[in-house]
Amino acid sequence: MPSLLPLLKSPRLSLKSGLPPTATLDRYDVVLLLLPTDARPSGGLPNAGRWQTLHALAKVSHAEVRTVTLDNRRQTLGVLGYCRADAESFELLRVAGLLAQRAFANRPQPQRIAIIAQTTTRPRAAWQEALYAALAAHCFPLPSDKSQPATRKALTSIDVYGDSSLDRARAERTAEATNLVRHLTALPPNVLDATAYRRLLVVLARRHGLRLRWYTEAALARLGAGAFLAVSRGNPRRDAGIAHLSYVPRRKRAKTAGRPDLALVGKGVLFDTGGTNLKPHKSMLDMHTDMAGSAVALATIVAAAQLRAPMAIDAWLAITENNIGPKSYRPQEVVRALNGTTIQVIHSDAEGRMALADTLALAARRKPRAMLDFATLTGACVYALTERMSGLLATDDGLAQRALAASAASGERLWQFPLPDDFDTDLDSPTADIAQCAVDGKGDHILATRFLKRFVPDDIPWAHVDLSSATRRGGLAHVPTEITGFGARFALTFVLDHQGKP
Repeated sequence: MPSLLPLLKSPRLSLKSGLPPTATLDRYDVVLLLLPTDARPSGGLPNAGRWQTLHALAKVSHAEVRTVTLDNRRQTLGVLGYCRADAESFELLRVAGLLAQRAFANRPQPQRIAIIAQTTTRPRAAWQEALYAALAAHCFPLPSDKSQPATRKALTSIDVYGDSSLDRARAERTAEATNLVRHLTALPPNVLDATAYRRLLVVLARRHGLRLRWYTEAALARLGAGAFLAVSRGNPRRDAGIAHLSYVPRRKRAKTAGRPDLALVGKGVLFDTGGTNLKPHKSMLDMHTDMAGSAVALATIVAAAQLRAPMAIDAWLAITENNIGPKSYRPQEVVRALNGTTIQVIHSDAEGRMALADTLALAARRKPRAMLDFATLTGACVYALTERMSGLLATDDGLAQRALAASAASGERLWQFPLPDDFDTDLDSPTADIAQCAVDGKGDHILATRFLKRFVPDDIPWAHVDLSSATRRGGLAHVPTEITGFGARFALTFVLDHQGKP
């Protein structure tokens, strides 16, 4: 069985000033050189003549990648790529991914790689980090249970040349966070069930100094969390629950009863059959990935703890399955949520908003200064944006602007949708306070957010991320696999650089 947690760490990142001397080439299987489209290889490079001849072969274009074998004993592979100097973060990651893809295609098992980003001082750190992130994503093996697993040597070391402000620890932790999301999302549903998820949370909490509380179904019943329990009651085992992890920086530990600065909430539906409204085969096939939102929240709080972020953070994970069975919840049932709101059930495959409703209400009881949730919630968001970017909906303009700034900086693209009050009329119910969803699917990403808003107090700024980019055939940006890990880069950038700022 695959391990619940990744067995490999991200490659060790070392920062080195200047350019590598020719004598050091024999250390490396691959050297990556990234240039602006209007630049040429420096004469100070090792084997400069080879690089310059490769550059002169043809006119240069953005995102072009060329390769050469360098003249040294190891026959090191040189990979030369070009990127517009003004490229946005997403495009920079995409170009970095092309260089990494070529490197691993030509040298399938590199153990040591050198990175040279020959650009101006100001963006150099971003270029270096993008190349490192791409290599860390390409060398990361997703879970496998093959009887004869492929033997591969681990990429252990990446040396980054050139003076810059690159934060080594942050680059490594960001790559590990993305890969943790990818690993958990890829695990088979018979491996990552609710019991196993709880077990790995215990391990991570102990390892990183996080507090963990698990709300069992019995505890949730006492709290009146009828929306979550409606989804979980069709499960064959009573092991579903809501996990609460908290990170408090050392300087705030004397005030542990204080409000958290940020609450991260994640949808963790470990497998979604659709319930009574059973999904067809094609739609159900990959529903083990419906827990990606919880993995994003988990990976973010772990990375924040590793980097000793200065803010107190909660993470709330709604962990359940949505199964078909004699006890599954049905359309036209009316259930009462944790905050007292009654809900008319319309469709059992709108389970994500049901599980999140009680989780948001529970998280709000701690009165966080802001809330941010992640969920693979609606197909409507995929139809609106494709899988190339994810949706953002927010109740607070300042929070939305900070989230969009973090999106632009991280290269994980969000598009903000409107959230007008009049959409609530589509959720009017003749039998309850609110209908779970509309009968048709028009604008469901907006309607789902309007539904969730009923469970977040008006005085708490809140943003919802609909993770339409959690999976994409062919990968996304610097990540080569269908399971992208989208959300971790954005969330960590938001936590470290944007939350708490005007």
